[in-house]
Amino acid sequence: MKALVYDGVQTLGFREVPDPTPQDEEHLIKIEAVGICGSDMHAYLGHDARRPAPLILGHEGAGTIVGGPKDGNRVTINPLVSCRTCRACKAGRENLCPTRQIISMPPREGAFAQYVAMPESNLVEVPKHISFGIAALAEPMAVSWHAVRLALDALHPSMDKRALVIGGGAIGLAAALALRAMGIEDVIIAEPNDMRRSFLAQQCGQTAVKTPTGSFPIVVDAVGYAATRATASALADPGGVITHVGLGEDMGGLDIRRMTLQEIVFIGTYTYTAQDFRNTAQAMFDGRLGPLDWTETRSLSEGNSAFVDLLSGAVATPKIILDPWN
Repeated sequence: MKALVYDGVQTLGFREVPDPTPQDEEHLIKIEAVGICGSDMHAYLGHDARRPAPLILGHEGAGTIVGGPKDGNRVTINPLVSCRTCRACKAGRENLCPTRQIISMPPREGAFAQYVAMPESNLVEVPKHISFGIAALAEPMAVSWHAVRLALDALHPSMDKRALVIGGGAIGLAAALALRAMGIEDVIIAEPNDMRRSFLAQQCGQTAVKTPTGSFPIVVDAVGYAATRATASALADPGGVITHVGLGEDMGGLDIRRMTLQEIVFIGTYTYTAQDFRNTAQAMFDGRLGPLDWTETRSLSEGNSAFVDLLSGAVATPKIILDPWN
């Protein structure tokens, strides 16, 4: 099969690699669409030790089952593989499984390829009226759905229903959409890139600003740098909630003194539970998260140039989808 392979820092090669071999209870999936995630960019820049070269990246995939009794079924992929037997898994918190795996990290190759092998329990069937390009958004949408759900669970009922989302990429936009789907109408996205901010306002109907002011009961940091954490801890209301999704850098930014004195809740959020993923996919299929028409599609063979464009800030759309067959 053809695949886009991470060969080293800022080096991606498009070439033939061996086809994956499904194990017990796994299906072979023909990938029809796969999104580029911020974590793929971190690996591309050499900032993620969990993703050593050479490796096939990509974990936001959708496609069709090949072979077996479910041959031809259209599916979107939950890339987080858990043991299903530990305490966390039995509690429905699969994202905290101590032996969790995710495609695009060893030992599981990713979905920047024409095929990938996945357990049946990680597949959600996609109705015919949903395109593969939209179905591939289930993974990033689920990340934000999970973060927003945790924020709302932690928010005191006396607090106003308003939110600031820091970062207007796919995770930030998905967080804004999830907030509205869960009843929070007053949402502002902070995005410094002029081109992307304009796209969010004009194409996605979002309230997007360059520099946020005021304070907010809920702050979602969808970037995860010291500067964005500083903004989050400065602009969270007393008694408010910060959910931290981005993995930009490890250290710095939080005003721990203010967060302590003002009893601001900080929640680190990682991926999603299996139920969050299913709930997100259903919300997408039902149209509760909008038309989801804010992506750009390119060929997988053009993946290297897509990463270059994303790195330079030359992409207005929050998400680039790669097509392995075009």
